[in-house]
Amino acid sequence: MDPSVAQTPDVMRTTAWEDYALLDSGDGRKLERYGHYRVVRPEPQCLWSPRLPAVDWESADAAFEPTDEEDAGRWRFRDKPADQWTLGWGDVRFAARFTAFRHLAFFPEQAANWAWLDAIVRNQTTPPRVLNLFGYTGVASLVCAAAGASVTHVDASKKAIAWARENAELSGLSQAPIRWICEDARKYVQREARRGSRYEGVILDPPKYGRGPGGEVWRLFEDLPGLAKLCAELLSEDAAFIVLNAYAARISGAALAGLLSERMAGRGGRIEWGELALVEEGDARQIGLSFYARWSR
Repeated sequence: MDPSVAQTPDVMRTTAWEDYALLDSGDGRKLERYGHYRVVRPEPQCLWSPRLPAVDWESADAAFEPTDEEDAGRWRFRDKPADQWTLGWGDVRFAARFTAFRHLAFFPEQAANWAWLDAIVRNQTTPPRVLNLFGYTGVASLVCAAAGASVTHVDASKKAIAWARENAELSGLSQAPIRWICEDARKYVQREARRGSRYEGVILDPPKYGRGPGGEVWRLFEDLPGLAKLCAELLSEDAAFIVLNAYAARISGAALAGLLSERMAGRGGRIEWGELALVEEGDARQIGLSFYARWSR
């Protein structure tokens, strides 16, 4: 029995929580609160005008000034900021940092995915084994571990793995069943397939372009179909979920759902798809930031 696929997309909306809020947006930028810092970052999709007065934007603690190169630019600060500070979501704590890539070492719109992962892991009768590929600083891994999963976290960056370990300590999860693997995602999955390893859940959140620790090149459109096939093969007979997420402008939730439908043929279950969006305080407007498709039993 093939999985059923939702006929219409769904928007997974991330609203403000204690340590984060989208305060305002417009004119190609967004004004956000990360703990006690107010931050301005570029966002070309904000074609409308800001709601808040200019003084609220001008008094922000930090603003990222982009250059012509993708994701490149520099931060401008009102005062010298902390090297890092601790934020939280649910049972998880993690460090925020002003990175060179315009983000703060995590992606707040993913909170909608975190909530879904937390619920589905807690709903399992036995602790699931979860594989998180391109795991970055580990928030999704920690959400799953805090909910009771045994997690394998894979990322090609030693720095990202170190940050993820620090976040585990901040969360009180340094002794949780988490394996930290610094390796190219495709190589790791290929080896796991040869070993006959199995997981009850897979999180796949690849970049548009990247390089592995051995110089391996990752290109989303060329390489995602093969990696998704291998990930589907790693799912156990009792598998609960697989989630695909992508930020590339040329992709869509419908495309990810089509790929997942083919890879999960014969497994039954249901595939939902759509986009992740950040919602302004007051539920005023929302910014669609990435696309997703997810299969669950």
